Amino acid sequence: MLWFAVTALIAVLIGIALGVLLEPGPRTGVSAAAAAPPSATGSWLDFLKGLVPANFLGLSASTKIADGAPATALSFNVLQIIVLAIAVGAAAVRIGPAGESFLAFNASLLAIFKRLLLWVIRLTPIGTTALIGDAIARYGWEALGSLGQFAIAIYAGLLLVIALVYPLLLRLNGLSPLRFFRAAWPAIELGFVSRSSIGTLPMTQDVVERRLGVPPAYAAFAVPLGATTKMDGCAAIYPAIAAIFVAQFYGIHLGIDDYFLIVLVSVLGSAATAGLTGATVMLTLTLSTLGLPLEGVGLLLAIDPILDMGRTAVNVAGQALVPAIVAKRAGLSSSEQAEGEAKLSRSLGNRCDGDWCQFAIGWSA
Repeated sequence: MLWFAVTALIAVLIGIALGVLLEPGPRTGVSAAAAAPPSATGSWLDFLKGLVPANFLGLSASTKIADGAPATALSFNVLQIIVLAIAVGAAAVRIGPAGESFLAFNASLLAIFKRLLLWVIRLTPIGTTALIGDAIARYGWEALGSLGQFAIAIYAGLLLVIALVYPLLLRLNGLSPLRFFRAAWPAIELGFVSRSSIGTLPMTQDVVERRLGVPPAYAAFAVPLGATTKMDGCAAIYPAIAAIFVAQFYGIHLGIDDYFLIVLVSVLGSAATAGLTGATVMLTLTLSTLGLPLEGVGLLLAIDPILDMGRTAVNVAGQALVPAIVAKRAGLSSSEQAEGEAKLSRSLGNRCDGDWCQFAIGWSA
């Protein structure tokens, strides 16, 4: 949790600095007519109520009238599903032998989903190109041009975090940035395409365990927790720059206390984004805390999918980074051993099993 807060603090400070220096609000070409209040807003009470499952599956339904006919849509809160999963998992372990078949079924199901994700990963380069093309075709170059300064500020902040801050933190903790990004790249790429930290969760956990050498017992706790609360892109950089953008657009002066509130909300309030695609809830939480017009959210929705791709990629990178750092500092990491096994396996023509690799490495040491 401390490392979650530290990286979020650095990210939000970068966001504030870019918002102040680049001034995306006065330089935007978007019309004030695009301003509209959001359909949902975030609050601390909503987050606390969201912890309590509404039903066993954590599902909710809403009915809207579309083209004269009612249409029902199902939605779910990922945070509620996690609470249910913890309760069911704890019960399955506590009942002993009676729960072994249930646990075995879940392990088998997880293995199947991981294999499906590996197949999806092979198509991500095609999916990435198609997704960017679809976004441009759907929203047009005009929308991108009018909010170009804002988009540049967001992606500059994301780039600084993932290309400067994260490698620096890895170096300071005795980890190789090159090896980290080589290992975590499949999850980062999938996060960019899927725009969902939760959707990328199985892949993130797989690379953290198998490629970064984090023990499964710790990774199984840290990675799902990070997928719902570790949001350097959506909950730190984006709301900081967006809040400054809205303030500048409406000509509202922000003082030192306002910037302090942005930092406080971003560091402590990232959990409010859990289970939701995009960063609207976190943004409305920041705007309402500062007393800024919530209508400003409507100014930014035109290019939000394009920004969300980069935000989610940074989120996923941070969700792999923190477990790797903590495991290294706590003496739990087996990354060096895993790397040694991989090198020895390659040198033997991929004919090396795990026991032999460990024996050879131990003998050579």
